[in-house]
Amino acid sequence: MSLRRRKSATVLKGFGMRIKSSMAIAGLCLAGLLGPFGTAWAAGEVGAKLCVTCHDEEDLPDMSKSAHGFAADARAPDCITCHGPSPTHAKKPPELKDRPRPDRMFIRTYASPVSERNAACMSCHTKDPKRAHWAGSQHENADVACSSCHKIHGNRDKVMNRATQAEVCYTCHKEQRSQVNRLSHHPVPEGKMTCSDCHNPHGSVGPKLVKRDSTNATCYTCHAEKRGPFVHQHEPVAEDCSNCHNPHGSAVAGMLKARAPILCQQCHTPHVAGGVGALGGQNGVASNFSSGKNTVNLWQGRSCLNCHTQIHGSNNPSTSNPTPQLMTR
Repeated sequence: MSLRRRKSATVLKGFGMRIKSSMAIAGLCLAGLLGPFGTAWAAGEVGAKLCVTCHDEEDLPDMSKSAHGFAADARAPDCITCHGPSPTHAKKPPELKDRPRPDRMFIRTYASPVSERNAACMSCHTKDPKRAHWAGSQHENADVACSSCHKIHGNRDKVMNRATQAEVCYTCHKEQRSQVNRLSHHPVPEGKMTCSDCHNPHGSVGPKLVKRDSTNATCYTCHAEKRGPFVHQHEPVAEDCSNCHNPHGSAVAGMLKARAPILCQQCHTPHVAGGVGALGGQNGVASNFSSGKNTVNLWQGRSCLNCHTQIHGSNNPSTSNPTPQLMTR
């Protein structure tokens, strides 16, 4: 070996020794700063490795297949990510009789404040655009914790399964449970739809946490034929579908809030012809039998939709008969 190569090898060896010495000193200093937990860290026991020395499979459910499982991904969070370093819990100081709890607790009995628990979750989940509007959302303002809906310690999270998601939502939204079990409903009980198809529980710019900017825009993702634009628009339809429909379910066909003509007459006055009708100047249910017109056969026993078939809007180009604004075709 040449003199130059021997000198280079000597320099590199000395540099490596200095690196190892510096790392050892830094480790000892950090161990001194962190106390008992730092000692365990210096010994190689850190994060989940230290936690599972006490919390083994006997008191921890299997979560190896979940996104938070230790074996699922090397980059997956560990115990400390959610519960905090908790040095006094990991290594109980000898002067304390009882072992202190972890820095953050998620169980109901000893739960930490909701803001602290959610902050631990959002430290990783802020990058997801679906949670961009969490701050200030209805659930956040109502102090709903992530752990109220999600189950972290386990391979199955009900709220992530379309077949069981609604059960989790119903624990708070009991009125919607009743509505969705009525005769006319979206196919949520049948498992063809679930709450998150229409709502974003983590926040939205639309009303009622709907996924789109408005109720109508959310409905149009499935009911595109009702979008239009129409030559003759039905104003309540363009304003909000929920003016006439109850999206979670109703006892009336089409999830309507009431049966026609009662629903229609919340905005429109009943038909009157030849001075005969509920508002035609006649008392009660007066009839004009000579003309065959009476209150009953004009509006009381029939559906407006028998004639006004294009209730969501009409493209009829006619300017005379039938009057296109009447949505008859």
